[in-house]
Amino acid sequence: MTLETHHLLFTATALTPVALGEQSGSAIRGAIAGALWERFCVNKAASTCANCPLLTICPVGALLAPMRDDEQKGSDQRPRPYVTRPPCDGARTYACGETLNFGIALFGSAAALYPYVVIAAHELERVGLGMRLPERGGRRGVLRLSAISAVHPLTGEQQTLYTADSGVMMQPGLPVGAADVRAYAASLPADRITLRFNTPLRLIEGDRLVKRIALRPLIQRLMRRLDDLSIAYGDGPLNLDFRALLSIAETVHVVEDRTRWVDVVSVSHRYGRRTPIGGLIGSVTFAGELAPLRELLVWGSLIHVGRNCVKGDGWYHILSGY
Repeated sequence: MTLETHHLLFTATALTPVALGEQSGSAIRGAIAGALWERFCVNKAASTCANCPLLTICPVGALLAPMRDDEQKGSDQRPRPYVTRPPCDGARTYACGETLNFGIALFGSAAALYPYVVIAAHELERVGLGMRLPERGGRRGVLRLSAISAVHPLTGEQQTLYTADSGVMMQPGLPVGAADVRAYAASLPADRITLRFNTPLRLIEGDRLVKRIALRPLIQRLMRRLDDLSIAYGDGPLNLDFRALLSIAETVHVVEDRTRWVDVVSVSHRYGRRTPIGGLIGSVTFAGELAPLRELLVWGSLIHVGRNCVKGDGWYHILSGY
């Protein structure tokens, strides 16, 4: 598999109070998506991207038109080629002068759309971010994009791509590929692994929400998501024995569960929709035959897993198992 992930870290300074909710990935994703559509869509009369004759050559369509949710069955639409990584501060208001960080990861061939994402992020300086504040006359908070970096989540390496002082943008040069994942996975314990969910993990198994963590449904959704992303933006389907890996996952047990369920709702003012994006957060330790599953778990830390990944859900770190 040759799927690569590219991880961007955006650093901004609040110029006025900026109020973000409990799961701010939805607000960040909505602001970026809105800026992409406003700045680059040249056929706003089209009811949807799917009805636009420019779909196959449009950067907006490439990033926003794929609509399939990971849990929808029977859909032939591709998953979106990015995820959002919100601040992990919870609900809070950033005071004037405070710094906030958020991330966006692009997958495979979608990395070519990096310049459009950067320009859309710059548009946040104009349109604002977060909740509308009464003290600002119902307007969102204003921020200044001060820096953009490429980051390698597995090694911690960073590459400065842009600073407001220089005004010069560089091409990101820290892709994460299969060899990186393989090497990192080999360094993990083979019998005990801890995952820390930074944002809600929302899984469905048998048409029911998973409210008690288990490895099998996580691995099942993760394999499907990684396979879909590899087909759409990599070099084709995974060469995995799905049944065998699921059987192994079923034998792995939870030895310490420190997760809790949180209810969060994403509101789309443009479409008048309220979408539940809550799920499990916290940490969990698994024990058992984990060696065959380590690479999948590392991929999951890069691409997220479960519902609402583009809004930041399903993002976790792998911690030491002991």
